[in-house]
Amino acid sequence: MTSSTSQQQPEIATFAAGCFWGVEHIFLKHYPPAENKGILRTAVGYTGGKTTSVDPSYREVCTGTTDHAEAVRIEFDPSIVSYAELVEFFYRTHDPVAVNRQGPDVGSQYRSAIFTHGQEQRSIAERVTKEVQDKHFTPKGQLIATEIQEAGPWYDAEDYHQLYLFKNPSGYQCPTHYLHW
Repeated sequence: MTSSTSQQQPEIATFAAGCFWGVEHIFLKHYPPAENKGILRTAVGYTGGKTTSVDPSYREVCTGTTDHAEAVRIEFDPSIVSYAELVEFFYRTHDPVAVNRQGPDVGSQYRSAIFTHGQEQRSIAERVTKEVQDKHFTPKGQLIATEIQEAGPWYDAEDYHQLYLFKNPSGYQCPTHYLHW
């Protein structure tokens, strides 16, 4: 059976790792939809905030008062790329030991977080986090600060944020968004 005739339904993965432009960009550079590597589409947006803050704007999220994280929502084909592989890739592409920051970007909206969609994803995220901790951070005496929590409401960011670094190749990119191993 080829991947194009997969019987599996697409799944959603949601990650926050600093400025969402760079998070989306690095995932799509390594898993371009046109190359059938498993990622079907992405969107950047806001999640993990106060229930009283509905459909926040970028300006509102940047104040830190909504508690939302800038995040990327990835629709993927699990017959091509596993959720575990995406979680490990997430850890490879940012600084998961930093609390509420990535490089010069400071604030709760830049926190490292995995927003899981169901118990199976939560179990996988916890397992992969432990494996990454043991292999890459315990030897350095560092502790992963990434939050793992159930996904809540998702709000797409404004249109100009979507695929921003593809439309603006010289635009700002957080210096922590590269392959760390």
